[in-house]
Amino acid sequence: MNLIAPLLTLANVQAECETTSKKRLFEQAAQLVQASQGVTASEVFESLFAREKLGSTALGYGIAIPHGRIKHLKEAACAFLRLKTSIDFDAPDGQPVDLVFVLLAPAAAADVHLQILGELAAMFSDETFRARLRAAPDATTLHRLITEWTP
Repeated sequence: MNLIAPLLTLANVQAECETTSKKRLFEQAAQLVQASQGVTASEVFESLFAREKLGSTALGYGIAIPHGRIKHLKEAACAFLRLKTSIDFDAPDGQPVDLVFVLLAPAAAADVHLQILGELAAMFSDETFRARLRAAPDATTLHRLITEWTP
């Protein structure tokens, strides 16, 4: 099992997310996480937006991992959104993003946060895995692919 499996609920996976910008994407992700974690959507949005101002969280290959810290969060929380239409994310390779993994951590959870980010980077560096995510027919399949991935 990977570190992400216990954190990613099916309710926080969207297969055909329609969005037009990073800002709108962060708003949508905030709504997902708010519903499952008991933090406000504005806290989630502000955390993601503040981190993104420091530099793009896009990795390249159509992948972004927006992340942030939230003081009131009890444990790490995440969401995965596959975008219906790619959006500009200031990626290092100049490619628009269509696969977005949102990670939120408690303010004091530095080690776990970094371990999860490392695992996500490894997961999304696999070209075959990215193709499987893009071809998945629905959120249930996306959830299964991510939670069953092995490092």
